[in-house]
This record gives sequence, structure tokens and C-alpha cells, in this order.
Amino acid sequence: MGRGTPGPLESGATAPDVSLVDADGARRTLASLLATGPVLLAFFKVSCPTCQLTLPFLARLAGGSLQIVPVSQDSPAATRRFAQEFGLTLAALYDREEDGYPASNAFGITNVPSLFLVEQDRRIAWDLVGFHCQQLEVLAGRSGQPIFYAGDMVPELKAG
Repeated sequence: MGRGTPGPLESGATAPDVSLVDADGARRTLASLLATGPVLLAFFKVSCPTCQLTLPFLARLAGGSLQIVPVSQDSPAATRRFAQEFGLTLAALYDREEDGYPASNAFGITNVPSLFLVEQDRRIAWDLVGFHCQQLEVLAGRSGQPIFYAGDMVPELKAG
């Protein structure tokens, strides 16, 4: 029997080997990303207030033991404006509307931000929908980088 109402993949599930487009239009598969280590896929939309809160904190994890890969559901132009506004330097990949959002559909995305930590064997080791301070601290511990600094205004929880 099925899971009932479809929803996002959860920890323990096998991540689908999706194909995403980079800013130059080149295809990147999850398998190619995983060749260099675990990947945090962070699906987002530029108009999402919770995404606007979450992505700058995730960027702090860059340089740790995880690859942080923002996956935009918007156009490259809108995503570049978003990155400039929020001071992001991470290169985004795109799950394009004109392609029918294949990666978002394969991961069962219903809300953004949706985050998936994928191990090299494609097992999802951690997942989160929305913003949850304690869960993001768990992720930071795994990455070896701090995610929150003294003085940050951090809500405990914000739904996606």
C-alpha cells in the first residue's frame, strides 16, 4: 500500500539521480555532484520568505565537509538578483518550469525550502522542510561549519 498523500522524500530513502541545469545551460546529474562527496540540495523559490531567511545561513556551511547546492525553481536572472540581494555566492542549479520541475517532482517537493542531505550512496541522511533552528544546527555539526553566530536573530521555527 502507498504512503497516502504524496510528500517529500525523507531520511533513509534513496535519492533519485536527477539532472539539473547550471547557469550556462549545462546538465549536472546528482551522481556527478556526489562523486566529490555528500551534497546538501536546497530547493527554493526567490519569492519565498522562509527561503530568504534560510539560504544565507546555509551559505555559511560552504567550505565544510558538505557541498551546498541551491536548487532554484526560478529563472537564472531572478536567481542572480536573489543572490545579490542576500549576499550569496553559491552557484545555483536550476529545476526549470519549462522542463516541468523534474527534480522537485522526483523529490516530492510540496513546500520550499526543502533540504536534502544526500550521501555518496544516494541515501538521504537528513531532510528538512522549512526552517527549524535545532535541525539546522544538527546539519551544521555534520558540516563542521557554524551556521549561526552570536547576535544572529534566529527564529526557532518558520514553516516553508
